[in-house]
Amino acid sequence: MDLTTLIPQFGGLIWTLAFFVVALSVIVAIHEYGHYIVGKKTGIYPEVFSLGFGPVLWSRHDSFGTKWQIAAIPFGGFVKFRGDANASGGIDGDAMDGMNEADLRSTMHGAPLWARTATVAAGPVFNFALSIVIFTAVILFKGVVADPLTVGELRTLPVTQELRSGDQIVAINGADLPAFEDQVAYESYMRSLPQEAMLEYTVLRDGAEQVVQGPYVYPPLVTQVAPRSAAGDAGIKQGDVITAINGDPIFAFDQLKQVVEGSEGATLALTLWRSGEAIDVELTPKRIDEPQPDGGFKTFYRIGIIGGILFEPATQTPGFGEAISAGVGQVGRIMQGSISGLWHMATGAISTCNLSGPIGIAETSGDLASQGTVNFIWFIAVLSTAVGLLNLFPIPVLDGGHLVFYAYEAVTGRQPSEKVLQVLMTLGLTVVLGVMILGLSSDLFC
Repeated sequence: MDLTTLIPQFGGLIWTLAFFVVALSVIVAIHEYGHYIVGKKTGIYPEVFSLGFGPVLWSRHDSFGTKWQIAAIPFGGFVKFRGDANASGGIDGDAMDGMNEADLRSTMHGAPLWARTATVAAGPVFNFALSIVIFTAVILFKGVVADPLTVGELRTLPVTQELRSGDQIVAINGADLPAFEDQVAYESYMRSLPQEAMLEYTVLRDGAEQVVQGPYVYPPLVTQVAPRSAAGDAGIKQGDVITAINGDPIFAFDQLKQVVEGSEGATLALTLWRSGEAIDVELTPKRIDEPQPDGGFKTFYRIGIIGGILFEPATQTPGFGEAISAGVGQVGRIMQGSISGLWHMATGAISTCNLSGPIGIAETSGDLASQGTVNFIWFIAVLSTAVGLLNLFPIPVLDGGHLVFYAYEAVTGRQPSEKVLQVLMTLGLTVVLGVMILGLSSDLFC
């Protein structure tokens, strides 16, 4: 049994917070471990590795002398290197006064520029590495759709169908099916199919071709519910089939999509089929700004459900190279989409309601954990990419800000003055706090 699916039944709020802390702790631990291990390998002495802030709940010293600790406030962490004034850095002048050359070399502030740069950059790099490892592992675990398209497991639908597990789909309504790996041709083919409740499927079964009847390829089936969505709020679950909208019967996911997109945010009455029982729900589509292929955004109304074909396709295990390439590509797409979204919010092209704060992230972690362990682990990878990218922004107090200072030092041959650093750090902290408040206000008022 997947224990994460019990979340809605046992204290939703507690489980949401618990899984949020788990996700954040994993990401922070990896990020800080990047700083720690690279700093240690480059000769910078790590005095403290802390998961969390505030009062220390547990600690121990390793053989190297580093203090490892878990603190009471689990929303972050830090590595304190020799010569740092505190967890956020800064020079401890008293501690560094009187140090000999070897001791100075072991501090963050006395180490060569290359060592400091590598140590600071390692945090975000380790976040990206974690994401790539998770994406690659999930792709290898779940596999990719087999070619030719083959029926794996039949989904439960409120209609009779003659397809069987193991059938290879040769043609639909007499038109030969293109290879699944040719996504352009495959998607064009699916769009060209007649929108009819029942279709003829030519299948290869037991070595012989035969024609069988089956429902429309993309029925109004819920394969996944988006976190913090209208569908989730209305209690719609994975496996539900939407049979009617505002009293009008439907048999295709596109019919649902057209009504929702044309609703202009008006409340809709849906009839669901769930395990043989008809259930009526009402929900109000939410306005969403979605990224487009040209880099812009377009506004749609969405209820937050993801559909799929009428059966679970059979899968095959991809090669390791193919899987890791897909993992790297996923990280790239997340980074590109995040930068584009932030830019469009900053320029006013889209609403700041697209920004999630701590409440929104916590709710998302709980929602995805309730949909299964794989979904939750995938979310950790997505969030790890976002944290790594955020830390690379050229804002003082973030890793990216320190890298800018190091770039200045590399060009000019000197570090910024302590007074300038203090001013910039204060400004950077103000910016970070402002973004956090904006995200929190989005959670509370959007």
